[in-house]
Amino acid sequence: MLKSLTRLWLSGMQQAAKAQRSQQKKLLKSLLPKPPRKTRSTVKAAPKRAAQPSPSSSASSSSSPSAPAAATRLPGKWMAFYYSSLSDSGTLPARRMQYWLYIPASAPAGPLPMVVMLHGCEQTAAQFAQGTRMNALAEEKGFAVVYPQQSLRGHANRCWHWYERSTQEGGDDVRLIAGIIDKVCKGYPVDRGRVYAAGISAGAGMANILALCHPEKIAAVGLHSGPVYGGGHSKTGAYGVMQLGAAHLANQAIRAVMLKAAAFPAMPAILIHGHEDRVVRRINQDQLALQFRVLNGLGPDSAAPAVDKPARTGAQASHAYRLHDFRQGRKLLLRVCEVQQLEHAWSGGDCSLKYNACQGPDASRMMWDFFERHRR
Repeated sequence: MLKSLTRLWLSGMQQAAKAQRSQQKKLLKSLLPKPPRKTRSTVKAAPKRAAQPSPSSSASSSSSPSAPAAATRLPGKWMAFYYSSLSDSGTLPARRMQYWLYIPASAPAGPLPMVVMLHGCEQTAAQFAQGTRMNALAEEKGFAVVYPQQSLRGHANRCWHWYERSTQEGGDDVRLIAGIIDKVCKGYPVDRGRVYAAGISAGAGMANILALCHPEKIAAVGLHSGPVYGGGHSKTGAYGVMQLGAAHLANQAIRAVMLKAAAFPAMPAILIHGHEDRVVRRINQDQLALQFRVLNGLGPDSAAPAVDKPARTGAQASHAYRLHDFRQGRKLLLRVCEVQQLEHAWSGGDCSLKYNACQGPDASRMMWDFFERHRR
């Protein structure tokens, strides 16, 4: 009898191990980048602009910026450049990153605010600009927008490596993006005290890391459908964070940031997430909110009552959503927006492009309305 039970137990364990190995193989296969398809390029070179300011020596204009039609119809300047890591005095391997810059025609005479926009996986900078309509809003409100772009060499699906330890510590692409900010600020009339960072999904993860590693450069951050900071550290670990959050690692990671910089300034943040997001699940928004409450010293007294906004129909259709604000005195430091029925997509975007939802609320406008309250 005992031998029979032992054989039965061993057989069950072997079957469970086999099933587990099968699931792990499927998971890793889904996380590994797919090789880019070989397609014939149909992108035309961008027209040259006589009034284009001269970029700095480490940036050069690109001959094929892939500018979306929506950007080219706007009256402002839509320009493509490269930032080279060679300008960092040997602190980085020789690398370069392409980026796009929009300067509105409606720009005021003084220094401009600027938003750093970081795309998600399977997106280009130009597609992100069109999908979010951020350039049109910049034309209306009078701010510059810069769009760093992950290369296909960096990742076959253009994903940012937000889950890697070296990235979370401020290395790799974070240094390149910080360098792009400095170069744009030197070459154009940008107000260094009003530079903001925003992104979706992997881009939100990178925008968050950029702000945490360079709070002297970023006055506020906007994270749409973003993963919590501090977890991952591998492709399998990244998937776990996207589905389950980072639990105790999230708390440890944000406290490590505060210990590393004893005088860490406040970092205002707006967090937008879809209730039906199955790619980066909403538990990440809950854990991000806790991280920013710790970072900004927002205790129980800081929370205002949640405000529910009903769904709208018609020309400006919108899902129902909930706003939860946290203030330090009268200063709004954290806004959490949960959008009902929204999946993994930019709310109120151009839904002719992937990862954008036509129905509001308008995430771009919400982010700018939050950003303009803050300066570094």
